[in-house]
Amino acid sequence: MEERIITEEKLAGEDEIELNIRPEHIDEYIGQSDVKENIKVFIESAKIRDESLDHVLLYGPPGLGKTTLAHIIANELGSNIKMATGPSIEKTGDLAAILSSLEPGDVLFIDEIHRIPKYIEEILYPAMEDFSLDIIVGNDTSSRNIRIDLPPFTLVGATTRAGDLTSPLRDRFGIIAKLQYYNKEELTQIIKRTSKVLNVEIEDDAAKELASRSRGTPRIANRLFKRVRDFALVEGLGVIDKDITKKALDRLKVDSLGLDEVDHQLLKSIIYKFNGGPVGVESIASTIGEEVSTIEDVYEPFLLQNGLLKRTSRGRVVTKKGYEALGLDKTT
Repeated sequence: MEERIITEEKLAGEDEIELNIRPEHIDEYIGQSDVKENIKVFIESAKIRDESLDHVLLYGPPGLGKTTLAHIIANELGSNIKMATGPSIEKTGDLAAILSSLEPGDVLFIDEIHRIPKYIEEILYPAMEDFSLDIIVGNDTSSRNIRIDLPPFTLVGATTRAGDLTSPLRDRFGIIAKLQYYNKEELTQIIKRTSKVLNVEIEDDAAKELASRSRGTPRIANRLFKRVRDFALVEGLGVIDKDITKKALDRLKVDSLGLDEVDHQLLKSIIYKFNGGPVGVESIASTIGEEVSTIEDVYEPFLLQNGLLKRTSRGRVVTKKGYEALGLDKTT
C-alpha cells in the first residue's frame, strides 16, 4: 500500500493536499473523543493560568493523527510550531540549536521521539523541567558549563513505541495520551470531509466501503480515497460510487478487511513455512523481505488488534481468525 513506500522525495502537490485535508482546530478533529476532550480542557486551563501547556506525549500506531493533533495544539494555543524528528537529532548541538530558537509559548513537535540517542536526552531534561539549556564549551582541559535560559515552551512528542522511551524522559511529560484505531463510522466521517475538501463527490455506501477497508487508520483512508478518486475520474463518471470503490480497491489488492498483499504474505509465510507458528519476528522479516521494525510498527498492530495474529513467548502465531481471513481451514 502507498503509505508503506518510503521515499527521499515528496511531491509538492501531495504535500499541499495533505495540509488541506488536515483539520486545524480541535472541534474539527474527528475521533479520539476522550483524548480530544481532555486536551481541550488542558489547553483552556493553560490559557486561564497564562502558562505554557504541560509537555504532551502522544503514542499509538502510525497514521492515527499524532502529527495533526500536534498542529491543532499549537493552533489552539495561538502558538508557532517547530518540527523535528528523533533520527534527525544526531548531535547535542542539533538539539541545542532547536531549543535556542524557540520563542515564548512555542510548540516543539518531535516525531519518533523514541529514536533520540540517550546521551542527547540528557539535554532535554533541564529544558523540559526548568526551561534551561546546559552547554559544555571548551576542550577537555578548559571546558566549562554554560546555562542558557529558555522561554516557556511545550514539547509534544510522538512515538509508535512508548515502551522504548526511557523512564526519565517519559516521566517528564505531564500529559500522556494513547491514540486508538478508529471505528468505521469515524472513518466514514473523515472520508466525507476529505471528499468535500478535495471537491470530489462520494456516495454514502462508497464511503462506508472505503472506511471498512482502511485498517482503522485515517492516513490510510485518505490515501486510498485519493487512489479511488483516480479510478473514478479515469474509468468512472467522476463520482465515487460503491462499484468503482470496490473495483479500485480490488485492483489495489486491498481486501474486505483492509489487508493488503504484504499482510497476506506475512500471514501465509507463517502458515506455510512455519506451520502457523510460533516463529520469531526475525525469521518472518527474512522470509518476506521486510525490516523487523517495519513489521512491528506497521503491519503487526492491526493484525494483533483484530485477532488475526498473536504473540507468545515463543513467537508469532496465526490465529483461527487469521486462517479464515485468508480463506483457509486451520487444519490445513
